[in-house]
Amino acid sequence: MTMGLLITVALLSAYQGAVGANQMADAEGRMNEDAQAALAVLTQQLRMAGSNPDQANRIANSDPTLSSRRNPLYLPAPAYAGYALQPKGFALSSFALRGCSGSFSNITSASDMDHLTCLPGSAALPNSIAVSYEADRFNTVPSPAPASLATDCLGKKLAIITATVPSASDAGVVLTDVSYALADNRFYIATRSGVPSLYCKGNGIDSSPQAMVDNVEDLQFRYGATASSAAMAGYLSADQMLSNAALALLANDATRWQKVVAVRICIVVRSQSAVVASALSARYVTCDGSLATAPPDLRLRHAYSATVLLRNRRL
Repeated sequence: MTMGLLITVALLSAYQGAVGANQMADAEGRMNEDAQAALAVLTQQLRMAGSNPDQANRIANSDPTLSSRRNPLYLPAPAYAGYALQPKGFALSSFALRGCSGSFSNITSASDMDHLTCLPGSAALPNSIAVSYEADRFNTVPSPAPASLATDCLGKKLAIITATVPSASDAGVVLTDVSYALADNRFYIATRSGVPSLYCKGNGIDSSPQAMVDNVEDLQFRYGATASSAAMAGYLSADQMLSNAALALLANDATRWQKVVAVRICIVVRSQSAVVASALSARYVTCDGSLATAPPDLRLRHAYSATVLLRNRRL
C-alpha cells in the first residue's frame, strides 16, 4: 500500500508538472501571437505616416513647398499660378504624426489631429498616438466591391475629398477635379469587459472605436527626431518632443513633430489567465527596462518592442 501511495503521488506530481508546463507554453504562444499582431498593426501604420505621393500629370511650382504635384492634404497649402489648392469641405492638416505621453483627452471626439489635446496628469498612463496618410485601396483594406474604396484602421470606408488642381495636358495647363482620401487613425489602450486592449479610432464613415488586440496592458513610444538636418535630438517621449531645447527653437508643435524620423514602440502583453505559481515568478521587465517587483496578479507578462523608420515623413 505504501509503495502504491508513493507511486500515485509521483504520478500526480508529474501530471501536475506537465499540466503547468503546457499552460505556460500555451500562455507564451498566445502572448507572442498577440504581441506580433499589435506590433504589426502599429508598424504598418507608422510606416505610412505622412504618405502623400506625387501624382501623374501634375504641375510643379518653382517653390517645392507649394508644389501641386501632391493631392492637397497637409499645410502649407500648395499653389500654382495664383491658384490656392484648398479642397472642398476639407481643412488641410499640420500633422501627419502626433503623440501623447499618456492619453489624449479627446482621442475619440477630435475632428482632426490638429485639435487633439493631451490629458493633463496622464503621463503615468499608456501612451496614445495618431497617424495620418493619403489612403487608397492598395495601402488599406479596400471596401467591398464594386466601390473598393480606401478604409480606416477598422475597415470603414473613408470619405472622398475633392479638389481642383492644375494638371498637364496636350492643351497645356488645365484645371482638373481629383478625388482622394485621408486616413486618420488613433491608437490607445482602453478596457473592454475588464480586459485591457489595443484600441483604434478611425475616421471612416460611421466608424467607432474598437478593440484590435486583447490583453495589451501598456503602450509606450519614443520618437527619434532630428534637431537639424544633420543632428539627432535623440529618442524622446512625446512631452520631450515639445520641451527639448533644440526642438523648442522651432516655430510650433507641428514643425517639431515633422522632425520625427523613427519611432520606437514598446507594448506589455499579459497572459489571458493566471498561470504562474507565485508573485516572484510573475515579475517582469517593463518598457523602461526596470523590473516590476510587485505584479498585480499571477499572470505572465512580457514587454515586446520594435523600431520603425518613417519612410514618408514630412520635413
